[in-house]
Amino acid sequence: MRHILSVLVENKSGVLSRVTGMISRRGFNIESLTVAPTEDESLSRMTIIVEADEVGFEQITKQLHKLVSVYKISDFTDEDAVERELVLFKVQASPERRHEVIEIANVFRAKVVDVGKNTLTIEATGVASKLDAMENLFRAYGIRQLTRTGMVAMGRGHDA
Repeated sequence: MRHILSVLVENKSGVLSRVTGMISRRGFNIESLTVAPTEDESLSRMTIIVEADEVGFEQITKQLHKLVSVYKISDFTDEDAVERELVLFKVQASPERRHEVIEIANVFRAKVVDVGKNTLTIEATGVASKLDAMENLFRAYGIRQLTRTGMVAMGRGHDA
């Protein structure tokens, strides 16, 4: 099962390495990882997506709680949370077909952030299914380059 963890940690060097090392040493693969400082500059929030059964997931959270640099762990797997990801697509777009690519971007409320001689770079945010749908449509034109940030998540409407 896919699990979404939001982990509040000290904003110090080595913390990322300790957290990811602990997860990988137990044989789990991190599918997505984002880390950035929070409103409190002494803390960072890690959003970790990991595939694990219930026993493995329990092992991961128990071991994370043991790390001194970890302050709080929130599991958004089955909770109502706001989830977003950012993607940049560099799409093959000759001048004759450029308007088609722009129309697709507009349907998904994405925006063109760079124009090349034969390419368009498009920025989009949203849930993974929306970004996957865009990717599938852009493949028909030729994706020259693609980069995704990984998911960030936050609980809805409550102070978490």
